Amino acid sequence: MVPWVPVQKPWLKQNQNNYQNSQFQYQPSQPTYQNRWQQNQQQRKPPQSVPASFQVDPNMRYTGVVSFYAKWKGYGFVTVSQKGVVPNDRLFVHWRQVQSDDRFPFLVKDLDVEFGIMKWKDWNGNITTLRAKNLTLLGGMTVALQDDEDARSKTFIGGQNLRYTGVLKFFDPRCGFGYVTMDQGYDVDPSVPSELRVETAEVNAGGHQPLYMKNLNVEFGIWRTHRGNYKVYNMTLPGGHPLTQDALENRISMGPQTYRGSVNIWNWRQGWGFILVDALQTLPPRVMAKLAHMQQIARQRGKSITNEKMLYFRRPDCSQGLNPSRGMQVIFQLYIDDKGAGACDVHS
Repeated sequence: MVPWVPVQKPWLKQNQNNYQNSQFQYQPSQPTYQNRWQQNQQQRKPPQSVPASFQVDPNMRYTGVVSFYAKWKGYGFVTVSQKGVVPNDRLFVHWRQVQSDDRFPFLVKDLDVEFGIMKWKDWNGNITTLRAKNLTLLGGMTVALQDDEDARSKTFIGGQNLRYTGVLKFFDPRCGFGYVTMDQGYDVDPSVPSELRVETAEVNAGGHQPLYMKNLNVEFGIWRTHRGNYKVYNMTLPGGHPLTQDALENRISMGPQTYRGSVNIWNWRQGWGFILVDALQTLPPRVMAKLAHMQQIARQRGKSITNEKMLYFRRPDCSQGLNPSRGMQVIFQLYIDDKGAGACDVHS
């Protein structure tokens, strides 16, 4: 006969009343991420500001010397040679304003440069600051520092200028990397894998932010890291052409002429929209033909077209600092590509 044993309640149920009646409240010993972010925002000093009425000559060029530049953060400062032009004779510069032939635009300390000056709404538009624009070397020459720096710091397979071909499986700019499958037939060391990792710094996008790409024929070099890993170096289209949006989509500019219109649709999450061209504006015949083709395809998909002069545009097509919104009046230039016609260099 099996002896009777009383059923034991779980420990948590036995002490449930004690926990419910307890005055204990959890208090983290360390500040949360949100609290730390708020503290950092409070401690961070705002940049040097100027009055909103501060006058800037948009055509004037100045000279200076790079005093600091953080390559991987993409910004730095220039000491302006002309005294008194900007507060403290020190000017902020962002990598997007560096006119460069390098695949990843950057500057180095003590480099002599020339530039224009522009006003910039900073800190959520609360203050006005100054920035360098269209920065070049003295005399207007574009900045080209990448090859010399790579020659000093990298170890190449077959030499810095030796090129291989292959297929880009994918490149994701949000993750900052992708993979390339090298074509067969190259006489390389057996330790070099046929599939190589490519990172943002080695995507030659002509000085612009690389796009998402996949299943694309490319050309590249190979370098070995200090840890012995092999990676893609200076990836381009076949023939050395940069992987720019224009090249990938066969974009053809319609020239420097500007047109007027208003933002009719703007999807800020995905970064695309449509501009309604002013009724009095006459578009070139090639653009109208592309628009007609786009509308025909849209109608075949069951979509209704209410206006024939709607131009597609994306966030990279906008001028720096422009935040499109529905109804905003804009000026822009035109282009055509494999998909149709669109607006670029969009300004308010």
